Parts: sequence; C-alpha cells; structure tokens
Amino acid sequence: MARQAYMTETDEGHQGPRTPASRLRRLLHRLGSLRGDRGIWRRGWVVAACALLLALVMLAHAHIPNAVGNLGSLLETFLPWLGLFVPVLLVLALVRRSATALVATVLPVVVWLNLFGGLLSDKNASGGDLTVATHNVNAENPDPSGTAREVAAAGADVLALEELKASEVPIYRAALSDTYDYHAVVGTVGLWSKYPLSDVRSVDIRLGWQRAMRATVDAPAGPVAVYVAHLPSVRVKLEAGFTARQRDKSADALGEAIAEEPLDNVVLLGDLNGTMNDRSLKAVTSQMRSTQGAVGSGFGFSWPASFPMARIDQILVRGAEPESSWTLPPTASDHLPIAARVRVTDTSE
Repeated sequence: MARQAYMTETDEGHQGPRTPASRLRRLLHRLGSLRGDRGIWRRGWVVAACALLLALVMLAHAHIPNAVGNLGSLLETFLPWLGLFVPVLLVLALVRRSATALVATVLPVVVWLNLFGGLLSDKNASGGDLTVATHNVNAENPDPSGTAREVAAAGADVLALEELKASEVPIYRAALSDTYDYHAVVGTVGLWSKYPLSDVRSVDIRLGWQRAMRATVDAPAGPVAVYVAHLPSVRVKLEAGFTARQRDKSADALGEAIAEEPLDNVVLLGDLNGTMNDRSLKAVTSQMRSTQGAVGSGFGFSWPASFPMARIDQILVRGAEPESSWTLPPTASDHLPIAARVRVTDTSE
C-alpha cells in the first residue's frame, strides 16, 4: 500500500513513479482537451466583466467624483493596491476554464503596468550634491531622542521634522546638535541643516496654527528654498467617507506659496497626508516633481510604519534635479523617514 502511494497511472494505463515529466504530460493533455471545449469562450463572462471594470477604474480614476465622501481621492491614495485583484481574477479564470476571462484579465495588467510599471525598476543614480530627508516623528513618540539620532545617522545635509511637540523640541535640538549647526522650528515643524539658514518664516496654510515653514539653505552649489509642511490629517468615516476638506484647502495655500517662490531651486519636505496620485494635491504636485517617482526604487511607501501602504510623506523638487530617493529604516514613529539626493541647479549665469 505504501508503494502504491507513490505510483500513478500513465497514459498507457500502466502504473509508474509520479515524475515531473508525467505531471507535465497530464497537464498538457488536459489543456489539449480544452481545444474541443465549445464552452471555453462562453464561460467566465462575469469574471471578464470584473476584469474590464477593474481596468476602467484604474484608467479613469481621475474622473471618479469626489462629491460623495471624497471617493476619488480615497481610491487614488491606494490606487497601486488595485493590482492585487489581478491574480484573483486570473485564478478565477483558470478555475472556470474560460478563455474569455483570461483574455480580459490581460487588460488590467496592461493598465497597471502603464501606471506603475516605471516604479518597479531601480532608477537611483550616484550623483547629486545635496542630501535631504524628512520624517514625521509622531507627537506621541516614546523615544524622541533615539528617533533623532537614527534619522541623523542617515547623513542628510538638510533634515525636516514634522509633528514636533513643543515640550520635546529641546530633546530633538540636543540630539541633533552634534550633526547640524543650524536649525529653525516654526510651530510643529522644524528644519535642521549643515549649512546656514536665512529668511526663515512661517507659511500660512490656512489652519490657524503653524504647520508649515520656509527657509533658504545656503548650500555650496547655491541657495535652495526649502519648504517644510505637515498638511492636515484625513479620516475615513462611515457617515462622511474620506474627509479631507481642510487638507485640500491647506494644499491649495501651500501650492500658492510655492508658486510665488522667487528662487529657482525649491525643495518641499513633509507629510502631505496624500499621495502623488491624489488629485486634491494638484496645486502642489502640478508644479513639482516627486524624487521617488523620478529616481526612486519601488513605491517607497512610508505609512503606516508597521505595514506601509501609501507614500504620504513626500520629497518634491522644482529646479533642483533629483538623483536618488529612498526610504530609511523605521524609528519609534508611525511613519517611515524618507531621503533623497538632488543636484542643485547652477543659477549664476
């Protein structure tokens, strides 16, 4: 009996060992039998319809209205994850033995690759003359000193921190003093730099309290206008959907401030509480480039740190040329820190 457990019946009706070659022959035999299956194109229309709907949603995401619960922005925040439905549809198509469903499943694959395929390759380069980093340290961070030291170890020339609790600002200052000679804190955001800072001021993002700032960094390659921002949080509520009205108003105000910036090299660091796909951030994203999208490797998800699902922490540039972008190791915060290296454009001529 034990021997029979390892035997299988061959195509000739004899018993023999179950080998990979015999399994392959049986699979090919089953696939070959489908050629005469007249229902192969008639089955699986529901699966095919789901595949077409998925492709349509990804292709036309910008046209899904925000009127009801900001549904469009919610979808765009997690848009890359729609690709997970493709393997499910593929399995269902195989189970149904439906050629129609299999062919239809190709369409969402093509659309997803068109949207996000460029993020799958490593585009990091070795150039650049200014390294920047940003981190939402979390106001409830149990180890602010350790978080500061861990981020400083990344070697950034300019470091932005968001969600600074007033009582813990001295802790961050002390922990970063050996690495950075210059710093400025405005409300709940701060900027630490190895190079001199000037023209430091608050940026009004229509909140009623200070969560954005601007400073000129006197970098060796030339002056850089660095903005640090922490846009309002968004919430998903059963009765109201994806509530982001205040975030959207603040994004518009931030976009206006950046549009009026006279310096050619501009860097925005911060927690924007939204992804580059979110149309509600277009006042900012339409005039700046994402370092992760341009020269990063992968999606660079930064939140939540325990299981990153979206990149809501951003490094955006205008004028300055991105060279590389990456996500830093986790700290005690609920966000991951991110960093990028950029080349400052020479504006002397």
